Amino acid sequence: MQEKETKTYKLTQYSHGAGCGCKIAPSVLDKILQKDDLESVGFPGLLVGNQERDDAAVFDLGDGTAVVSTTDFFMPIVDDARDFGRIASVNAISDIYAMGAKPLVAIAILGWPIKDLPPELANEVMNGARSACRDAGIPLAGGHSIDSPEPIFGLAVTGQVKINQLKKNGGAKPGAHLFLTKGLGVGILSTSEKQGKLREQDKLLARNSMVELNKVGQIFGQQDYIQAMTDVTGFGLLGHLSEMCEASDASALIHFERVPLLDEEAIDYYLNENCIPGGTNRNWDSYGHKIGHMTDRQRHILCDPQTSGGLLVAVDERYLEDFDELLRSEGLELEAIGKVVEKGAHLVEVA
Repeated sequence: MQEKETKTYKLTQYSHGAGCGCKIAPSVLDKILQKDDLESVGFPGLLVGNQERDDAAVFDLGDGTAVVSTTDFFMPIVDDARDFGRIASVNAISDIYAMGAKPLVAIAILGWPIKDLPPELANEVMNGARSACRDAGIPLAGGHSIDSPEPIFGLAVTGQVKINQLKKNGGAKPGAHLFLTKGLGVGILSTSEKQGKLREQDKLLARNSMVELNKVGQIFGQQDYIQAMTDVTGFGLLGHLSEMCEASDASALIHFERVPLLDEEAIDYYLNENCIPGGTNRNWDSYGHKIGHMTDRQRHILCDPQTSGGLLVAVDERYLEDFDELLRSEGLELEAIGKVVEKGAHLVEVA
């Protein structure tokens, strides 16, 4: 008897965007989040809300601790369903770590085109999410699903933090050194996959980075010498660094040659193949006027929308040896990519 052929589905072909590249441009988001003229209701327990443009909301529990709440979801950035679920989950949990907090529980957000993709494939997405949550030590405790034109997946995650260990994207002071815990290039590599140009030897470069949890953020939260922290996602390194500078009333100087890349040869190859995400240009159009002069290559890399990117950390320059010792204990080897400086004509200058 002839075996029935199993159909292979490429998830990235069922959506118009990919990963955090689906994000609405920062300039458009500003208009969406504008407050109306109605009198605002005060919530004194709300420590971090929309106005801070931080990674998660934070609410004071009144006992020296706070609950941290976030949600993140997007369309497929990889073709494999299980990897999609895992990456989307790691990306959502990262917002908790970026606040220096401990994740506690997650619930799923699923949109699935029932007419186009079988439910068994959605089950693989869920299995990937369960795997990520298990690695983070939290339960995937429920969720909500809808029939949608394109596949969508993500999590709403709740965490907890001691208020005196809370890290925000503001608070970086001139002289602080900037570190990035993961290499850039996810958007470029993901676009090459969507365009069918991804070389065999590069297939796991972005995937392996995106499934890596930013667990070290919880440990960073315990260090007083870490002045500010955020994760780098859809707005690219320059976008999230700009937000850090604005929140800190400062500027930054970046040494481009020190910025880590997932693989420099591969990134340059795909840039030459014009594998530039649409989100890169949307990002630049939104905040490019705040940034100093740079080359096209620098812009394409520094504005590249990351999915499940690394943590951007501002470290008090007096404690660099302590930070280096902490990094070694966590198996990390990082070089400072730049410094926070006094506020200047541009939020970020690239050397």
